[in-house]
Amino acid sequence: MKQITAVIKPFKLEEVREALADVGVTGLTVTEVKGFGRQKGHTELYRGAEYVVDFLPKVKIEVVVKTADVDRCLEAIVKAAKTGKIGDGKIFVTAVEQVVRIRTGETDEQAI
Repeated sequence: MKQITAVIKPFKLEEVREALADVGVTGLTVTEVKGFGRQKGHTELYRGAEYVVDFLPKVKIEVVVKTADVDRCLEAIVKAAKTGKIGDGKIFVTAVEQVVRIRTGETDEQAI
């Protein structure tokens, strides 16, 4: 099993959710986050004063899938989240050792 963590632009969330549903993902976790990478924030003008916005709003999506489903999920996320502009985000894939569904006690692949 693998956990896929994608950090994307907020306005792409619905498209990514739909793309993941189309490839069979039945559940995910979404968190509003702030951060920066190569984009490094930007400056804005507010009431005549210029200030730096260091951290940009992003959305973090986390999903756990069977190892065999990882490539399909990655393709779906990239296709749905890509704008071609700086700040599109990143995807991280990590190994998951164990999953337990609290309600039923099911474990591992039966629990996802």
